[in-house]
Amino acid sequence: MPIRLYNTLARQKEVFKPLKDKQVGMYCCGPTVYWYAHIGNLRTYIFEDVLHRVLQYNGYKVKHVMNFTDVGHLTSDDDTGEDKIEKGAAREGKTAKQIADFYIASFKKDIKQLNIETPAIFARATDHIKEQIELVKILEKNGFTYKIDDGIYFDTGKLKDYGYLARLNLAEQKAGARVTQVPGKKNPTDFAVWKFTPSDVKRQQEWPSPWNKRGFPGWHLECSAMSHKYLGEQFDIHCGGIDHIPIHHTNEIAQSTAAYGKIPARFWLHSEFLLVDSNKMAKSFGSFITLESLAEKFNPLAFRYLVFTAHYRSPLNLTWESMEASQIALNNLYEKMRQLQTAYPEGWLFKKIKNNLGFINKKETETFKKIRKYQENFLEAINDDLDMPKALSIFWLLANDNEIPPPAKKELFLKFDKVLGLGFQNIKPIEIPPQIKKLIQERRQFRSQGNFSKADTIRKKIEKAGWLIEDTPQGSKIKKK
Repeated sequence: MPIRLYNTLARQKEVFKPLKDKQVGMYCCGPTVYWYAHIGNLRTYIFEDVLHRVLQYNGYKVKHVMNFTDVGHLTSDDDTGEDKIEKGAAREGKTAKQIADFYIASFKKDIKQLNIETPAIFARATDHIKEQIELVKILEKNGFTYKIDDGIYFDTGKLKDYGYLARLNLAEQKAGARVTQVPGKKNPTDFAVWKFTPSDVKRQQEWPSPWNKRGFPGWHLECSAMSHKYLGEQFDIHCGGIDHIPIHHTNEIAQSTAAYGKIPARFWLHSEFLLVDSNKMAKSFGSFITLESLAEKFNPLAFRYLVFTAHYRSPLNLTWESMEASQIALNNLYEKMRQLQTAYPEGWLFKKIKNNLGFINKKETETFKKIRKYQENFLEAINDDLDMPKALSIFWLLANDNEIPPPAKKELFLKFDKVLGLGFQNIKPIEIPPQIKKLIQERRQFRSQGNFSKADTIRKKIEKAGWLIEDTPQGSKIKKK
């Protein structure tokens, strides 16, 4: 069953085939580490994690690279304003490195709480200054840069199809050029690849350059340089939020194409925005909501669950009601898993198939076919451009299907959770006291003998002790009151 992904570059779903058989190179734009990540950022990282997991589920080995922007990201997209890291350092009275280190640690804590798999490589921009300078030199040699007082700029007018990813209308861009643009720029869309430190400015982070002036790299440069270093001139997938399309990713493509003659990634995937109900959520948290603040009231994985209720290419509105509903839904699934862990052994169906034991009767054969259908439907959903709302609905059908034997259901829970990442493997069985286990066994014997009166008396004893027992076609289930 092929994987089909929506490629922003083509504006359509395309069958995914990697450049190398069963190996995928994937680059994801990480955070600018001057402040905490907010939950809108984290939605994008959950989407990228799902993509990573789906590729692995399909048998691919994924080399996942994510950058940390710890220099060069200015407060304006017009190549003006302060460096965000330097501004953060001044705000907190720390060094730029201390600021970056602190917020990198905070980000790693967030993704761990969200059960996001750690990328194979975390790449810091400041660790790759040499590679970025070398890239600028290649662009300079190929005739795509020019020098002004402010720095070295990329000449977008010299690149055919500049802005294709975002479908930019360059004529309109020129007509609507803002008067605040940097003096000396040839085109409104031109961007800095290396900025010179102004003579009246003292920076913590700056480096000597071949242009006889100390300075620092432009924001877009780092991703082109680091993706090239770790994934090569062309790789399989590049991800980010939709806000990266018109500027950051457009400029990445321009740099890499001008330097190496190839669009760096064959597939470009982008996640939509997370919206917040301003009337309720913002009153408590303000417009900037961190995972830490959300976790004061909810399991972080309830936010992960909520993200799955909308397709990654659709806006998602977060409200108190939606978070509460997600928490309740997740708790219900955990309870179902706890019941499966408590009452039944592992590996019932799949061990039987593996050992070639065959099927006893027609009903068992039909059950196996139904289990296979759940697996096929789930794979079809996730392979159709990561359709997590559909995958989640299939998971719930499975959870509520009383015709699926609990051992098989448990194994499917764990199998599907390799994509969902909701932590079902961490759900422990209910610890049933020995005296309650003894009563359950006695009740089971009376029921098998048809003595339902005595069985009911024992049931009342069990309830009085604080436990509820439910008889189902698959057997008796016990849970705490």
